[in-house]
Amino acid sequence: VKGINMFGLSYRFLKPWRRNIVTFVKTWKLNFVPPFLEPVLFLLALGFGLGGFIESVDGVPYAKFIAPALVSISVMNASFFECTYTSFVRMYYLKTFDAMISTPISIEEVIAGELFWGATRSTIYATIMLPVLLAFGVVQMPSSLLIIPFAFVGGLLFACIAMCFTALSPTIDTLSYPNFLFITPMFLFSGTFFPLAVLPEAIQYIALSILPLAHIVIINRALTLGVYSISLLTSLLWILAATTVFFFVSIKLMKRRLIV
Repeated sequence: VKGINMFGLSYRFLKPWRRNIVTFVKTWKLNFVPPFLEPVLFLLALGFGLGGFIESVDGVPYAKFIAPALVSISVMNASFFECTYTSFVRMYYLKTFDAMISTPISIEEVIAGELFWGATRSTIYATIMLPVLLAFGVVQMPSSLLIIPFAFVGGLLFACIAMCFTALSPTIDTLSYPNFLFITPMFLFSGTFFPLAVLPEAIQYIALSILPLAHIVIINRALTLGVYSISLLTSLLWILAATTVFFFVSIKLMKRRLIV
C-alpha cells in the first residue's frame, strides 16, 4: 500500500477504468465478435485441420494442445493493443488524458485506470472464448474456469509492457516495431503451436527468460488439461514479479511523457 501511495494512486483510478468500459459496452457487438470467432477459425484450421496429420503432442490431441495457447494469445493481444494503439489515440489525438488530468484525477490514476482496463479487456475475451472451447471439447472442467481470473493477471502484465512502449513511442507508427519485434516472436516461440522442448536449448532459455507469453501458456495449458506440477509456481512468480516491475515503470514513463 505504501508503494502505491508513493505513486499517487487512490480509488479514483476506477474513473478512467469505468470510462473505458462504458465505451466498450456501447460497441459490444463489434468487440465480442473477434474473441468468439477466433478460436473457431483456429481450431477448425489448425486443431482439426492440421491436427489431422498430428497424432498427438506429448500424449495430448493437437486440438487440446493449442486450445490454451489460443486463449493466451487472445489475452496478450487484447491488452497489448488496447494499451498501445488505443491508449496512444486517447493520449495524443483525442487528448482524453489531458481532460481527465484537469480534474482531481492524477496522471498516475489515469494510467493505472488504463492498465486495469487492459487487463479487464483480456478477461472479457477469455470469458467469451471459454464456452467456445468447451463446445469443441478441448478443455478440462472445472479447472479451466481458473483461466478467467488468470486472464486478468496475464492481461495486466501485457498492459504494463504495452504502456511502456506507448510512453516511449514518438508517433503511433513506431508502435509497429514492438508489434513486429516483440509480439510476433512470442506468437511463434512461446510453446503455442509446438512444444518449447523441440527448439534449440538456447532459444528455450531465451523464451522462458524474456517472453511473458511462454509462462502464460504454461499455466493455461496446465489449467485446461488439469495437469499440475511445482514448475507452475516458477512461471507464476515470474509473471507476478514482471507485472510489479512494469506496472511502476509504465506509470513513471507515462508521467514523464505527459508532463511538459
